[in-house]
Amino acid sequence: MIITRSHMDELGYCARGARRWFARMGLDWAVFVRDGIDADVLLATGDAMALRLIDHIKDKK
Repeated sequence: MIITRSHMDELGYCARGARRWFARMGLDWAVFVRDGIDADVLLATGDAMALRLIDHIKDKK
């Protein structure tokens, strides 16, 4: 499952904070904005906000 920037917007996650989070996790923000990111990559971080985002997308299906 691919997570996109618009999914983050649905939960009110701000770009500024998300960019910093991506940098802390060693993930490429620009690639994410362009292509999205596999949910498994976010899941592997174990971060509560990332897990909430994944759950939100799963609930939409």
